[in-house]
Amino acid sequence: MSQSTQNIYGGQAVIEGVMFAGKHANVTAVRRKNNEIVYYEVPRTTKPWIQKLKKIPFVRGVVAILESSAKGSQHLNFSMESYAEDELDEAKDGEKPVKSAEKSGWSLSMIVGVAIAGILSFVAGKLIFTLVPALIEELLFEQAFENIIVHNLIEGIIKILFLLSYLYFISLTPIIKRLFQYHGAEHKVISAYEAGAELTVANVQKFTRLHYRCGSSFIVFSVLVGVIVYSFFHWDSLWERIYLRILLLPVVLGASYEALRFTNALRDLPVLRFLGYPGLWLQKLTTKEPTDEQVAVSIASFNRMLELDGQVANSQA
Repeated sequence: MSQSTQNIYGGQAVIEGVMFAGKHANVTAVRRKNNEIVYYEVPRTTKPWIQKLKKIPFVRGVVAILESSAKGSQHLNFSMESYAEDELDEAKDGEKPVKSAEKSGWSLSMIVGVAIAGILSFVAGKLIFTLVPALIEELLFEQAFENIIVHNLIEGIIKILFLLSYLYFISLTPIIKRLFQYHGAEHKVISAYEAGAELTVANVQKFTRLHYRCGSSFIVFSVLVGVIVYSFFHWDSLWERIYLRILLLPVVLGASYEALRFTNALRDLPVLRFLGYPGLWLQKLTTKEPTDEQVAVSIASFNRMLELDGQVANSQA
């Protein structure tokens, strides 16, 4: 099957599992300590006005990022609850292998609350990684030179070093290392699917754990695009610089999203595919080679997502 006839799918690593987002359903598969794979399934619905916004260049990136943060947080919380239950030995005998949004005991208010928390967490994290490097650069190099472009380049370098250090140190913890392995498993499954390969553990393991559409690539682009965008605006004080960074954050996110789409479209062109290399290099930190068991969980999640998508498509035919 050629990629042109396929839907484009994305996913997210969670604690001891993988989430995949389909056209009609989002599915998370998690392996429990008793080796059972359990699922969390949520119908995918989008408000018409949100769907319209997602068709507008530059605006669609911000909308997609916030939507992904909101929905992804629900699946991450499901995996964390499952992990906590295993750690506390509170898993009940005879637990059903499928947990839908209704069966998991989540009320609508809980889902909305987690979604809002996910958006706020993303925004807070992005602000920290945007403002702290600007503050450090201002404190160290304010009087060194006047060229605003040089200031922005140094800020970008500090931001990259800050990011790499953060990712390296958290990757040393066992739970994050396993999370990054599941991240690799997610990429391998998507790559195998896009190549038209049968989704078996042996086949999927042959593919690379790096992927052009990964959110890690988006992080790199946001740094590079930020250097360019900020260079069009002059500031006279530290507070004005901080204000501009906050004000321009949606612009940087929207432009970074478009850059990521552009490089993904060019990834098969030998001369231009290098545009996506910085994101792939960062993925060497944010992904690890998965085990066969982890790949099996990723395949189970993806297949269940395809199954639910197919059921909805057939019912609408």
